[in-house]
Amino acid sequence: MPKSPASSKNRVVITGMGVISCIGIGRDAFWRSIREGRSGIGRVTLFDATGCAAKCAGEVRDWRGADFFPPHKLKRFDRYVQFAVGSALLALEDARLPWSKERPQARTGVSFGTGLGGVAQAEQEHARFLEKGIRSVNPALAFQIFGGSGHSNIAIECGLRGVGTTNSNSCASGVIAIGEALRYLRDGWADVMLAGGAEAPICPLTFSAFDRISTMSRWQGESPAMACRPFDKDRDGFVMGEGGCTLVLETLEHARQRGAHIYAEVLGYAMNNDAFHMTSPLPSGESVIACMKAALADADIAPNEVDYINAHASSTQLNDANEAMCIREVFGTKTPPVSGTKPFTAHPLGATGAMETAICALALQDQWLPPTLHHQKPDCDLDVIPNTGRSAPLRVAMNNAFGFGGINSTLVLRNWQ
Repeated sequence: MPKSPASSKNRVVITGMGVISCIGIGRDAFWRSIREGRSGIGRVTLFDATGCAAKCAGEVRDWRGADFFPPHKLKRFDRYVQFAVGSALLALEDARLPWSKERPQARTGVSFGTGLGGVAQAEQEHARFLEKGIRSVNPALAFQIFGGSGHSNIAIECGLRGVGTTNSNSCASGVIAIGEALRYLRDGWADVMLAGGAEAPICPLTFSAFDRISTMSRWQGESPAMACRPFDKDRDGFVMGEGGCTLVLETLEHARQRGAHIYAEVLGYAMNNDAFHMTSPLPSGESVIACMKAALADADIAPNEVDYINAHASSTQLNDANEAMCIREVFGTKTPPVSGTKPFTAHPLGATGAMETAICALALQDQWLPPTLHHQKPDCDLDVIPNTGRSAPLRVAMNNAFGFGGINSTLVLRNWQ
């Protein structure tokens, strides 16, 4: 239960991060790839994509679940849960927060996001069912396929008895998970929250379903990384990815009491819906504009105080153009630098917003603007930090994440130094 109403003024900070991505496992490897301009996008190898027009993805090629979990747990943890729990363990280690199943923590909770949950495992087991019958199906499937298996297994593994919740708001899920954790901490429901998202969608039926509606890039060139080109005239769709990212959020009071390292402060959050179309943005952009303005108001930050925007920038024609228009409407002639970082990580759906929040926090810490890779033909008048990152004084960053169904979400972060 929440504390007294006075706790609603709690300030909230990021003190740990764990990342499992196609550009690296762990905070340091992840950030080093971004600083060095290395993309993790390659040809699909997790299944035979011969029949698909889309051929590229951001696969976590060096993932070894056995490095994190004993054999008996690997039998119960599908790839999605491995990414979820693995990233949470990395985040707790980074935050130097103790955890124990034997000594459960009632005031530490989990707020998680995923678009598709255990869909890959469901596909695999369905194929086995058709070939060999019900007796061949993994008994763990019954509790692997639902999205909440990620946050539930984090809680079980680490003894976290506080708030526990999963949202499934498509590609906005990761940002929404962090935003809702911000609310729980502000309102006194918890002292610490593990917040983020995970996704393992690169499997035959799911990948083909997105391919069928022509939302993914059909790039056939020599370099697969070029398939993701935000804000470029020749962009032709997003590139599906996989992975997980968990952030440790704490009340400032709790973080100070234990002498935690603080990456950034989470100042504001908003979400809404276009109420227009499942895959296309509202042409006027009014809901996206309202979402960014509401997040700024929640943060008590004026538009001219924002120094950097990590855009959703999915590399689709409609969405990038719509977002650029909305950013210009909110910020006017003094629009801050904007980058789309999915050319690094691809687009791991519900995990993406959490990864991009981590990028914002690290950018604020290092005072460095991450670039928009593969930018050759400008398609808007924004400063999209083309191809090469640069140092700059950064105080406030904004992170946008939008999803199927017209779901919009925005976070505002502030440098702690």
